[in-house]
Amino acid sequence: MQASIEKQSPAFAPVALKCSSTAQACFQRNADSVASHRCEVREHRWVNDRYKYLKLTAKADLAAATKPGQFYQLKCPSTNDLSPFLLRPMSVYGVGPEAGTVEFLYNVTGAGTHALSHLEVGGQMDIVGPLGNTFGLEPGFQRIMVVARGVGLATMAPLLQHAARAGIRITAVMSARAPKDLMRDEFLRGVDADVHCVFDSDGSSSVEAMEQLVRRLLGAEHHDVVYTCGSHRILICLQQLLKDFPGTRGEVAMEQRMACGMGVCLSCVRLFDKDGDKQFLRVCREGPVFPISDVVGEVEFG
Repeated sequence: MQASIEKQSPAFAPVALKCSSTAQACFQRNADSVASHRCEVREHRWVNDRYKYLKLTAKADLAAATKPGQFYQLKCPSTNDLSPFLLRPMSVYGVGPEAGTVEFLYNVTGAGTHALSHLEVGGQMDIVGPLGNTFGLEPGFQRIMVVARGVGLATMAPLLQHAARAGIRITAVMSARAPKDLMRDEFLRGVDADVHCVFDSDGSSSVEAMEQLVRRLLGAEHHDVVYTCGSHRILICLQQLLKDFPGTRGEVAMEQRMACGMGVCLSCVRLFDKDGDKQFLRVCREGPVFPISDVVGEVEFG
């Protein structure tokens, strides 16, 4: 059953980011705000046959502490059939309007999310965060592009709100299996954008077709940054394509299996190339947002 998000969250409060002229990206972290929170489940429902919307409220001011691109570790409940042990990392889909409210949009796939899907309104859930860094979004930007597929939609939805609040124009390229899976309204949440939708069902989401579309859009008008999340093949396509557009920066919010979510267990390390220096970095700690050009090797996206 298709449902829409009736109440939109406000944009994340603008963040003044400082960086040197030679910096490839500007990321912000707020480690001093990381804490455990006991939350109440205010809303929990299906958006379509694959995704559920979850709204939690806590006594702390989560809206002020959380930045676009960050995530929380969620303690999934145990059921008669499922007993998830590790906390599950989940990108923030939205915050507010109440100070203690945080929203998630998740795909019900594995044991943890299946157990999570049984949470009832009025129940309680423990979360830890906010964790990780945030997207680089500078006051001088004129236009940005977001390329989203699958769960990447939830990760980048707050970025759209943030950019719209700052008066930055937006190009959105949305990819899905079929039109019924797109969740366009849930992604935009009222933001005005130049939207281009592509699908597996008609072949328009193929790597070749996506490359032609994005190349045409970047050639027609300058974009300060291209952001992506949710597809490894799209990431690799953008990595190659952006070499032809040196004035456009690229950033990716990476997804990775992790345990602690704080950089201690080292279970989420990936290989990156920082100016010719190969480094293993922790997705949870040094990321989850990285320059697209730095990514090396296989990444476990959906």
